[in-house]
Amino acid sequence: MTGLLDLPTPCLLLDLQILRRNVARMAEAVARHPGVVLRPHMKTAKSAQVADLAAPGKGPITVSTLAEARYFADHGFRDQIYAVGIVPSKLDAIAAMNAEGAEVKIITDDLETAVEIARHAGPLEALIEVDVGEGRAGVPPSSDLLLAIAAVLGRRLAGVISHSGHSYAGRSVGEMAAIAEAERAGVVAAAERLRGAWHGVRIVSAGASPTALYAPRLDGVTEVRAGVYMFGDLMQAQLATHPLDDIAVTVLASVIGRYPQRNAVLLDAGALALSKDRSTEAAPRDWKFGRVLDLEGRPTFGDAVVTRVHQEHGEVRAAEGSLPLARLPVGSRVRIAPNHACLTAAAHPHYHVLEEGRLVATWERVNYW
Repeated sequence: MTGLLDLPTPCLLLDLQILRRNVARMAEAVARHPGVVLRPHMKTAKSAQVADLAAPGKGPITVSTLAEARYFADHGFRDQIYAVGIVPSKLDAIAAMNAEGAEVKIITDDLETAVEIARHAGPLEALIEVDVGEGRAGVPPSSDLLLAIAAVLGRRLAGVISHSGHSYAGRSVGEMAAIAEAERAGVVAAAERLRGAWHGVRIVSAGASPTALYAPRLDGVTEVRAGVYMFGDLMQAQLATHPLDDIAVTVLASVIGRYPQRNAVLLDAGALALSKDRSTEAAPRDWKFGRVLDLEGRPTFGDAVVTRVHQEHGEVRAAEGSLPLARLPVGSRVRIAPNHACLTAAAHPHYHVLEEGRLVATWERVNYW
């Protein structure tokens, strides 16, 4: 693998060919639903170059921090939804971006915050967050609070938004399709209630990567949001979001110790480089803290996984059988496929981009808030 032996470890790799496959898969899935727009969520990638692939022509995107909103606006992505509940102290920053030409929409499920949005002198539009079963944020579609918030927002109401994060608990395409339909029905019901009360509802926004792929229908929805599908990870592979081999981001790491007595090696990639996410723990296949691959991204070490992590150490063992220790001397390099790409990528400042096994670019990320 040209150039991989020259990179400092640990560092983040991005396979451009896999990224393009994953982007195309989602675009094709959404295209099955006439009139529905894909609004990619950039909270995982946090990169303008990735956004150019996922939202060609500077199309609509979703963001999760003010830093992302500013960064993507500076890179020409005007149409954004900041999909984290807004607090009044951030309204000035959003309004300032919008006054300079951006179109960043905000979300809320709080009546007092809606009052502050309505009172603000700057250009602001808001969506009401609707809870469709995840139980994290949002108002129920049938609640009186939905109508009360809309009444306060008035002309600043842009629509409704939901998120089916609970689809990650699904274990079959059928389960995820059912969750997608429940989300669709819930967010559309909220929109219809608001329209019945003479409120304008331009945007009906729904989605998560598994449900965006497997929604049987999206009648009444105007757009879907999904993000982790671009990179994929070991959890998403078990949700059938993508094949196991289509994980676009991996962490390059070096072997720093060999321990035949316990059939293990240590890597210089620990909790800070891989994250401590254990999302696959309850999945059919537990990948511990990551799947160990060779420099070409192949599972030639059998079922080797990172079994435990410390701050800067990761211990690799075979889930069954023995590690090929002779192929893993100190100084040799491996790639780790992550459980949760969002958290793993967040530990790194940029991507080392691979195409056909060659390093071709370095793409920056916009981290923090």
